[in-house]
Amino acid sequence: MSLSRRTVLAASALGATVAPIIFNTGMPVAQANPDGFEFGLGSADLTGPAAECGMMGYSQLDQTTAGIHLRPRARAFVIGARGYRIAFVAVENGAVFASVHGAVLLALARRFGDRYSERNVVLTSTHTHASCGGSAHDYAYTLATLGFQQQVFDAEVDGIVEAIVAADADFAPGSVTLGRAELHDASVNRSRVAFDRNPAADRAVFPEAIDPAVTTLAFARNGRQVGALTWFATHNTSMTNANRLISSDNKGYASYAAEHLEHGVRHLDGADFIAAFAQTNAGDMSPNLNLTPGNGPTTDEFDNTRILGERQQHAAKTAAARGVAQQAEVASMLCYIDLAALAIDGRFTPDGAPRRTSPAAAGVSLAAGSVEDGPGLPGGPIPEGVRNPMVDFLGGIDQPHPAWLADAQAPKAIFAPLGLMPPVPWVPNVVPIQLIRIGGLYLAAAGAEFTIVAGLRVRRAVAEALGVDLEQVLLQGYSNSYHEYVTTPEEYDAQQYEGASTLFGRYTLCGYVQEFTRLARAFAAGQSVERGPAPRDVSALQPNFAVAPGPDATPPGRGFGDVLIQPTACRRGEQAAVEFVSAHPKHNPRRGDTFLHVQRETAAGWVRVANEGEWDVRFHWRSAGAAVSVARFTWDIPAKAEPGLHRFVHYVDALGADGTLRPVTGTSAEFAVT
Repeated sequence: MSLSRRTVLAASALGATVAPIIFNTGMPVAQANPDGFEFGLGSADLTGPAAECGMMGYSQLDQTTAGIHLRPRARAFVIGARGYRIAFVAVENGAVFASVHGAVLLALARRFGDRYSERNVVLTSTHTHASCGGSAHDYAYTLATLGFQQQVFDAEVDGIVEAIVAADADFAPGSVTLGRAELHDASVNRSRVAFDRNPAADRAVFPEAIDPAVTTLAFARNGRQVGALTWFATHNTSMTNANRLISSDNKGYASYAAEHLEHGVRHLDGADFIAAFAQTNAGDMSPNLNLTPGNGPTTDEFDNTRILGERQQHAAKTAAARGVAQQAEVASMLCYIDLAALAIDGRFTPDGAPRRTSPAAAGVSLAAGSVEDGPGLPGGPIPEGVRNPMVDFLGGIDQPHPAWLADAQAPKAIFAPLGLMPPVPWVPNVVPIQLIRIGGLYLAAAGAEFTIVAGLRVRRAVAEALGVDLEQVLLQGYSNSYHEYVTTPEEYDAQQYEGASTLFGRYTLCGYVQEFTRLARAFAAGQSVERGPAPRDVSALQPNFAVAPGPDATPPGRGFGDVLIQPTACRRGEQAAVEFVSAHPKHNPRRGDTFLHVQRETAAGWVRVANEGEWDVRFHWRSAGAAVSVARFTWDIPAKAEPGLHRFVHYVDALGADGTLRPVTGTSAEFAVT
């Protein structure tokens, strides 16, 4: 059976079962710049509904969006050499689910043919817990959002595709350097009890029980740096589970500091510098340095977000300054594995005996959550006394589990047999693994949260198979799919949160090491690999029990856009505030746009000096009665702000009783900044 790559891509994106297809690492097809790198950079907004949308990460039913803090983005790096290219996208969301991965690939195939495929595209999440949820086709990850949310799915898919399209259009010759540094005050091991169970040789690699490595690829044209891509392992959870503002969290602030503060980027005007901050093996790395949510280095979650972002950005600059020019080589390889049924050779297990993974099961500690970053769901996945129609629809959460599953998952105390739940398993089991080469850097990409020692073991295996130094290999977690955690067998035995969330059993990491070894050996030898089993398609089985907002209304005697609280004169360094009669943000999330301009009067007229979605402006939405929305905006006036008359201008779309959306503009009174 012979199929084109485009046919295979479309089939896999739709979840169809196809015969095994042979892929290799790719031969050059054209040599536009045979002696050096070519690259393109692109960025796009990912923001979903800013009101009454469940958030992804902490799985709290009552954590729904109520405004915007820092708009999440997708940042794409298309990197090519010798006629071959890869597309790397850092996605500021909670997780890149298989549903989004497949839809992005299908959209790219329709636009570009076989230029971008599952083999040479890697989508990796920064794992902010302050983004909209509901884009998964996996029920375990839509319980807290009351089902699949089409608006969120569309925002993520469209944003990622737009970023890649922009990067493709920007594709041109340039130079790429690779630099390294260390960062010791932006992470702490939140599972030290488990970490300490690892052998001394593993622990010795991380004497502080953290992974301090900072790795930066810097991109330049004509002697000018135009972008940077940095990897560092810390959870993107400086914002707590009490927060309801959409935010890209500490890694988002690192990008903001590099792009906006240092290079003057205003995303509403375009971007001529792009900085992304990606994850690696951050499974047990917390930014909450005092090991309680929102605590460390301060007790204010916004300050923590900024400080942790600043530290990452400073380390990235240090790494970039040490950059070494890279040989122009780019390659990639991908296959799929079935984590529910991997036979593992004894060479990859702790005791030398052959083992198997098992269908997914969640442990009791998973329901409790990580107390260092955000406690889980009181009373289990659904708080006591709260009815969740998703759970009722799916037939409950407390399913009985057979003895053989308990044996296969030991010593885990099973809370929910996710791989055996009706109507289909609640988490994916067929997932991709991928190897990417960019110059002398190799990325081992997988869709899970690997602890630092779990990541170390994968890196060692890949480095040995490739014949390269360990520091040349990074574990690229949170990529192309999501199935929670991967711990070492020793860490698994502790059954901390991370071990209880290692869904496919004690030998999950052993299976990953085996399969990455197989992939890396083929990669090094230039041999082909079978694509493996096809990921499932359950897109037709996606209920949504979230209530959609109806037509908007206004308070008695008020109209849309009316100002309820006017701003007053302020000094630089103070905060200005305004409130408008607004409309429900779900009617138009204004992705790629804004709900607010802060404008200053000039001789040429009113000009925008700040907008919602940037750090200094916060948008707080609230309901003020049946179908009535109020939008409150605050602006922390920068110390270097130009003095003069200012005003707030609010943009929103109101839904009428006739089903028509009508644009609304509200303008505040003028106020002085002195």
